[in-house]
Amino acid sequence: MTTFYQEFQKVFLSVDCIIFGFDDNKLKILIGKRQMDPGRGEWSLYGGFVRNDESVDEAALRTLNELTGMRNIYMRQVGAFGSVDRDPGERVVSIAYYALINVNDYDDHQREEHGVEWVDIEAMPPLYSDHKDMVGKARKLMKEKIKTEPVGFRLLPDLFTLTQLQRLYEAVNGEELDKRNFRKRIKEMDFIEKTDLIDKKGSKRGACLYRFNRRTYNEFPNFKL
Repeated sequence: MTTFYQEFQKVFLSVDCIIFGFDDNKLKILIGKRQMDPGRGEWSLYGGFVRNDESVDEAALRTLNELTGMRNIYMRQVGAFGSVDRDPGERVVSIAYYALINVNDYDDHQREEHGVEWVDIEAMPPLYSDHKDMVGKARKLMKEKIKTEPVGFRLLPDLFTLTQLQRLYEAVNGEELDKRNFRKRIKEMDFIEKTDLIDKKGSKRGACLYRFNRRTYNEFPNFKL
């Protein structure tokens, strides 16, 4: 450790992760009761402090892996949150990230071990500090991203119905979409493939199952919905 910058006040640097999932036609986030002071027992995002030997991106990836046990998670930085009074414990600046995971890929035992729950984003309880602001900004960024990149497929199973896909876009955007126009636009996208499989959970007749073809998308990446 050097002796430089001794005349300046030190601040703590942390990361907070907004983890989005999609279940029961609802956009959800993963939150839990805070297990440390200040704010013990309040609903909170999952996060941690940045270590001396890692970048902020590495700290976020480590935090996500500790919570989910998953790697290669889609993750994007939301921004820095540094209001002077945002943490009553110390002067803490937090870098927020949002991640997209398939709810079914997250082991329930691990979720229970960490004491976190999937909560409907439209029915969020009050969150610790400025975490609600983080969620709001993350959702806004995702709404813009999902219009130009097929990131929404990371929230869906490998096989899905067009109804599931439409419900996902409606949940992210917070508004209903015209079914006819939506399906017309989807059918113009070569990278959304219709399979020979049928999902009969919703009705006896069933609904066709589709899948996202990443190879085709990579060849023709122009996307706008």
